[in-house]
Amino acid sequence: MSDRPDSPRARDVLLRFGPMVYAPTALFALGEGSVLPLIPIIAGALGADVALSALVASLLVVGQLGGNIPAGWAVARFGERTTMIAAGTLALAVSVTAALVPVLAVFAAAVFLTGFCAAAFGLARHSFMTTRVPIMFRARALSLLGGTFRFGMFAGPFVAAALVAVFGDERVTLWFFAVCLIALIGLVAFGPDPEVQSAPVTARRSADVEDSGEPVTGSIPVAERIGVFRTMFRHRTVLARVGLAAAAMSAVRSARQVVLPLWGVSIGLDASTIALVVGIAGAIDFTLFYASGQVMDRFGRLWAALPSMMLMGSGFLALALTHETASPEMWFALFAAVIGVGNGLSSGILLTVGADLAPPDDPAPFLGSWRTLTDAGGASIQLMVSAVTAVSSLSFAAGGVGLIGLLGAVAFLRWLPRFTRGPER
Repeated sequence: MSDRPDSPRARDVLLRFGPMVYAPTALFALGEGSVLPLIPIIAGALGADVALSALVASLLVVGQLGGNIPAGWAVARFGERTTMIAAGTLALAVSVTAALVPVLAVFAAAVFLTGFCAAAFGLARHSFMTTRVPIMFRARALSLLGGTFRFGMFAGPFVAAALVAVFGDERVTLWFFAVCLIALIGLVAFGPDPEVQSAPVTARRSADVEDSGEPVTGSIPVAERIGVFRTMFRHRTVLARVGLAAAAMSAVRSARQVVLPLWGVSIGLDASTIALVVGIAGAIDFTLFYASGQVMDRFGRLWAALPSMMLMGSGFLALALTHETASPEMWFALFAAVIGVGNGLSSGILLTVGADLAPPDDPAPFLGSWRTLTDAGGASIQLMVSAVTAVSSLSFAAGGVGLIGLLGAVAFLRWLPRFTRGPER
């Protein structure tokens, strides 16, 4: 069967990975997405003021940032399936504890540990797809993975709104998250073992080259495991170049979640109008996630990375110039849509480039370092936006985000072709 990008094998692989990867991802993202917008509200109900509620909400990102490197070690040591089950079980325990114990400190710890578990679960999926998906349609598989996560985060707030309307208590979303995690653990633990059902690509290639008579198993080759920190040092060149470009993309993508709502408030829009504009931009973003994978598989990674960064960067820069215009509302809606298009075209890029750069025999330690860099970019930009807005204005903050986006585009243009190769034809 042909290995061309339009080969039916791509559909076959994506369908086979449904119960292994995509369904657990959707469950985790749906549960997390239902809790995420209510974290400040739950913290406030437990006695936190506005500043402390914001701090509690930020612990999710802190936990995810801190969990990437330990998750890389766990996946390399115990395997993807075991790591996913352990992360889901720990997340279930902290979710139930937070729902049963209405204490602010307990809830804050639960938020941090949920981020930690999200890092472990995400890295296990990333490592699995890196070793099992042929490069001819790797980008489509990982873009679909990113799109599945986006669907959960997009639908989660609507589920939360319905649950709160019925039960009248924000903590009901913690129970919903727990139900999603129970289903996830059952699916991963008792469903088809992905590490047996799908042998690594490297193992399949070796079998094609020479039949040694040895059985091919589904585990990741363990010829030489050098550890997380030695992996970071060994790959410091690519991490310092392509990794920083990826961190810039993560920063710009994360900034839209802060800048766009604040921009709507600053020009005098009410909450429902802001939600409508941001929601439409999010819908545009969601509809384009698979197109990104198609572009990357057919033409190369740069053809998706460069347009997405240029659209987001120029969109933020242009938005920064519209605050004092005659129709700021129109420009806000327009450039929110432009940024949504750019973000949609970036779906799966960071996952795909990380998979391209990772050592094929032991990708987990490298992916832990890679995801730490990208998560750091997403976390630090929110601090930058707050600091620049406090010192100067929101327009300067938006312009700064746009400049980061354009610099990231230049970095991708300079370094991505050097360290990655185009799709095989």
